[in-house]
Amino acid sequence: MMKIAIAGATGRMGKMLIEAVLNTADAQLVGALEHNACPQLGEDAGAFLGKKTGVQISSDVDQVLANAQFLIDFTRPEGTMAHLAVAEKTGTKMIIGTTGLTTEQIASLKKASEKLAIVFAPNMSVGVNATFKLLEIAAKMLNQGYDIEIIEAHHKHKVDAPSGTALKMGEVIADALGEKLDDVAVYAREGHTGERKEGSIGFATIRGGDIVGDHTVLFAGDGERIEISHKSSSRQSYAQGSLRAARFLQNQSAGLFDMQDVLGLRK
Repeated sequence: MMKIAIAGATGRMGKMLIEAVLNTADAQLVGALEHNACPQLGEDAGAFLGKKTGVQISSDVDQVLANAQFLIDFTRPEGTMAHLAVAEKTGTKMIIGTTGLTTEQIASLKKASEKLAIVFAPNMSVGVNATFKLLEIAAKMLNQGYDIEIIEAHHKHKVDAPSGTALKMGEVIADALGEKLDDVAVYAREGHTGERKEGSIGFATIRGGDIVGDHTVLFAGDGERIEISHKSSSRQSYAQGSLRAARFLQNQSAGLFDMQDVLGLRK
């Protein structure tokens, strides 16, 4: 039985994760974390479902992680880093879907992973990670004569852009082409931009409504174009992927992994 705590328990993703854990035979909800100003502190974590779980929403990270084998964290970078510091002490393995981490914060994850098992992925969806593999194959085949653009759309509440998934797509493609994304990415176009630079990877961002997450990669050639898309209609796929990541970590004592490792897609 996997003893799991959820960070950001009252958020959209947190609620989806709680529901998924409660409906999973080999998982047990043992903790629900929120910030210390959350009005739901002290309430039952399953109240939004009309269920009594016996787990109260808490801001006491040390207490919650002391009882948890795994923490699933889809919060903000500063929250994730605070949780990581405690997880290092308690030995709680982490599944991190937080996006927008800085280079320094990612370096902290790598350092912590020398003693702690962590899955860190910008998108936990099995379908999205299958899409990453398809993009790798496509980029190698379409490495000449095709311009590459990544278009992503998310809900109006998302605070970072481009999305972590879009950036990962760019990294996968750039790596397949033998490039570094930082050297070829174009994140904004305005005014007289001149002709498109050959070999660049463009990004376009859409924010509006309640879009869960849409990503399309366009390979535009002369006389044809190829589009590889993934569209999410629910966060349920992220929740199920997170539980799959927890099962993977059961057999890991330390290391920094992503969903390609979890799904056995790593070369």
